[in-house]
Amino acid sequence: MLKTFVTKPIPGNFLTDLKNQGYEVSVGEPLEKVKGYEALLTLLTDRVDGDLMDLAGPTLKIISNYAVGFDNIDVTAATERGIVVTNTPSDEVNVAVSEHTWALTLSLVRRVVEADEAVRRGAYKGWEPDIFIGKTLKAKTLGIVGLGRIGTMVARIAKGFGVGVVYNKRSPEPEVEKELGIKFLSLDELLKTADIVSLHVPLTLETKHLINKETIAKMKAGSYLINTARGPVVDENALVEALRSGHLAGAALDVFDNEPKINPELIGLENVVLTPHIASATREARDKMGMEAIAAIVAIDKNEKPENIVNPDVWEKRRK
Repeated sequence: MLKTFVTKPIPGNFLTDLKNQGYEVSVGEPLEKVKGYEALLTLLTDRVDGDLMDLAGPTLKIISNYAVGFDNIDVTAATERGIVVTNTPSDEVNVAVSEHTWALTLSLVRRVVEADEAVRRGAYKGWEPDIFIGKTLKAKTLGIVGLGRIGTMVARIAKGFGVGVVYNKRSPEPEVEKELGIKFLSLDELLKTADIVSLHVPLTLETKHLINKETIAKMKAGSYLINTARGPVVDENALVEALRSGHLAGAALDVFDNEPKINPELIGLENVVLTPHIASATREARDKMGMEAIAAIVAIDKNEKPENIVNPDVWEKRRK
């Protein structure tokens, strides 16, 4: 059975179950002690490059990433070494992130966090007609950047609020357009059109700081930005500038450019809602992620192909 190195504890009893099956499991040891292990279970906060893979040595067969994204792993380096890389996408995660996207959106446009803070510090003196006035969602336009599984689910939920949806991705999705009544636009046109822009793209060289000074300037005056994708998709300095100038009415962020560090200027703004990278933090999503992460390791141990291989080209030349 594969000797398994787990960088940090994960929710649930999945690691205990793995141990009960007879696997040797090390949890929370420094990465420098990874040498000689056959399986590596990582979190998105773990940077796994070729040097770390070489430190583990020729025994390493699989990197099971407890996350949907895998920008923390040098997948090319893993493929070159015959190491299988897996991740943990699922409907449960899609539901969690899409729901959190709408939780952030509602909190932002209805100023829920500001109002909550005012009540807690004793500022509430009775009903008044002109405090914490927000905006209604009905008849607004949502611009979804990245219409993958999560973006599509966000679009489905939008129908219930009476929100129109436009989207951008590399290529149009005619069937989804027909089903949901949404419209494909270029990124520039989407930014000019949308009252709310929601980001759902992976982090790549192409999407790093996709939302920057130039693209923010193209956004509709008084619009909102929501990011539950990856922090570096947004240039936070440019965002702060747009929020302070009033060009953007507000922003809600679950992810940050330099996690876990958060731009202190963002923290000081009232028209910002911030959550600590918890979009997928539901019991259902975490259970599914743990199940998938462990299942991938067990599959490799049985010489079976895991369900979610990030680098499928490695399979025929994988380490055995």
